[in-house]
Amino acid sequence: MSRTIQIIINEHEITAHLMDTATANAIYAALPFESSAQTWGDEVYFSTPVTNQILEDGAKDVVELGELAYWVEGNCIAIGFGPTPISQGNEIRLAARTNIWAHTDYDLTALKNVNSGDQIQVKPT
Repeated sequence: MSRTIQIIINEHEITAHLMDTATANAIYAALPFESSAQTWGDEVYFSTPVTNQILEDGAKDVVELGELAYWVEGNCIAIGFGPTPISQGNEIRLAARTNIWAHTDYDLTALKNVNSGDQIQVKPT
C-alpha cells in the first residue's frame, strides 16, 4: 500500500506519494508539522523537524519536475519546479545533492505565486 501525504501552501494542495526510503519514513513519522516557505528562483523550500538524515544512494542536485527532495544539510524539503539561480538552461538544479523521497502529479509550476513567509502545512492524507 502506498503512503501519501498532503502539502498545503495557500491554495495549493499537493498530494505527495512517498517512496520507500529512510528519508520518506522520517518525514512521515514527523507528521503533522507546519513551516514557512522560502523561495530561491523556481524553488520553494521549507524547514522540517526531520534531522540527522544522510545522503542516500541516488541523491542528486538536478531533479525532475514532480520529484520532491530533502536537503540534508538544511533539514528542508525542497520543491523545484523550474530554473534556480545556478541552473544551466531550463534544468531544475537545487543548491546541493538531495534525497528524493516522494513524487507528485500536481502541476508544481503553479507554485510561482508562493512567496517567502507563506505558511505551509504538511499532514497525512
